[in-house]
Amino acid sequence: MPSPLDRLTASAFGVAAVDLIAEDNYDRMVTWQNRQVVSVPIAEAIAQYRKVNPSGTLVKTARGLGICLGD
Repeated sequence: MPSPLDRLTASAFGVAAVDLIAEDNYDRMVTWQNRQVVSVPIAEAIAQYRKVNPSGTLVKTARGLGICLGD
């Protein structure tokens, strides 16, 4: 079940994403930086590849919570 912080963060990201669309900024994504929601170019966000360890703790935790990871 989402916590109040989860709901607030999701709402803030949603508002910022809609604002980007209203401003015709389709090549950006929202992120959390320095205690605020900001937008960054998508190319910048994916410039450094960060592999997820399928045997790692976060993946095991997600699966234990019933979160589907597409497999």
